[in-house]
Amino acid sequence: MSEHDMNAIVGRATEQVNLLEEALAGLQAIKARASSESDQVTAEVDGNGTLTGLWMDDSISTLDARTLATMITSTTQEAARLATEQRARVMTTLQDGFGKV
Repeated sequence: MSEHDMNAIVGRATEQVNLLEEALAGLQAIKARASSESDQVTAEVDGNGTLTGLWMDDSISTLDARTLATMITSTTQEAARLATEQRARVMTTLQDGFGKV
């Protein structure tokens, strides 16, 4: 194998490692927030869909438990959906990058 061939292999491997590192950083940075229609509940999730924050306005005290539970659940699900979209964009960028390397 020539030096030129070896340099090309090392160059491609380096580009792939860089793509993987960028993807990992992108995945770790994902945070998505969603608020209920009334803005009484805001939920934040990470790239794994794990709830990382939940904020509720004082006005929730006037809501019955079922309504509040539904609002929290649907708001959290929306935040998770947004995080999933971000995750898909990161993965698409990674796949596209590997296609070019």
